Amino acid sequence: MEFNTTKLGILGGGQLGRMFIQSAISYGTPIAILDPNPHCPAANLCDSFTQGSFQDYDAVFEFGSGLDVLTIEIENVNTEALYQLEREGVKVFPQPRVIELIKDKGIQKQFYVDNAIPTSEFVLCDSLEEVSQKASFPIVQKMRKGGYDGKGVQILSSPSDLEEAFDVPSLLEKKVDFVKEISVIVARNEAGEIRSYPTCEQEFNPEANLVEFLFSPAKISPETEKSAQEIAHTIIQKLGMVGILAVEFFVLEDGSVLVNEMAPRTHNSGHHTMECNYTSQFEQHYRAVMNFPLGSTAITTPGVMINLLGDKNHVGTPVYQGMEKVMAQEGVYVHLYGKTETKPFRKMGHITVVDSELDRAIEQAREVAQEVKVVS
Repeated sequence: MEFNTTKLGILGGGQLGRMFIQSAISYGTPIAILDPNPHCPAANLCDSFTQGSFQDYDAVFEFGSGLDVLTIEIENVNTEALYQLEREGVKVFPQPRVIELIKDKGIQKQFYVDNAIPTSEFVLCDSLEEVSQKASFPIVQKMRKGGYDGKGVQILSSPSDLEEAFDVPSLLEKKVDFVKEISVIVARNEAGEIRSYPTCEQEFNPEANLVEFLFSPAKISPETEKSAQEIAHTIIQKLGMVGILAVEFFVLEDGSVLVNEMAPRTHNSGHHTMECNYTSQFEQHYRAVMNFPLGSTAITTPGVMINLLGDKNHVGTPVYQGMEKVMAQEGVYVHLYGKTETKPFRKMGHITVVDSELDRAIEQAREVAQEVKVVS
């Protein structure tokens, strides 16, 4: 691949596409975006923008036909068009077969079973009637397709909760008694080179079921770190995937891990790498799909990522309260996504807080999170 003559496209122009462009711009590669929203976060940063649905065969095929490399920032894309583009010589990464496997949580779970990768027990259901027959409470129901950012996942604690159950193809997972959630971001290029980032740890907002804080490095034992890293490497090798992959885990009381789920793209649990590691996840994704050498994933400084979520009581033009106060603090890095409308619990940006001591960064991050509010 050549830096400034290869035509690179992304299906999706949200914050992930925006931050990808911010990293790739250093290499001078022209980047095209396809997104249904002409005001999406990446629209004013890309070299060319096409308005259209990434779920529409014709829109995806026409967009990809003029490209050398095509990648994604969202799994819910038209894979039939991607297969055709692949047949016609466009390099599509991650590969369409990988996207198909991962975007269906039922197929994804079966992949773990088939490859002896530890995961929670599950059963598949096609309807609410099947859910009623197969549920043993408490249990977690996940929509097989279309869920994101805490949507499409719910806990069914008792038979009375069946009134709220999803009446779509879904899977029921045994509720895991875990002590913490962690993730590993791993990348692979066409040459087969693999690099992963040190494991990070998530703390969730219980009301939104979204990550509120992320800590790097994770406070886990060397044995747990080794296990999570080995599993992430095994998964990307078994998939033969090119690109960047986020693997999310539950850590059990004894330190062992179970894979929760994975995403074949840059991920919320890798945003801290922009300040905390030699190579950000976004630059690493660029390097992987362009088949360039992968960058160092070593930690340069411990840090905490805070998700800036829209206030639950506000909808409309976003107003960021308290921003100037936190911007004045040493070790605080603000990333706003340029979204024109805030909604309850919508991801509007993130803040990274770095310090040579993780515990100090955590303390400062909790104070920062109290200061900043996204209202309308």
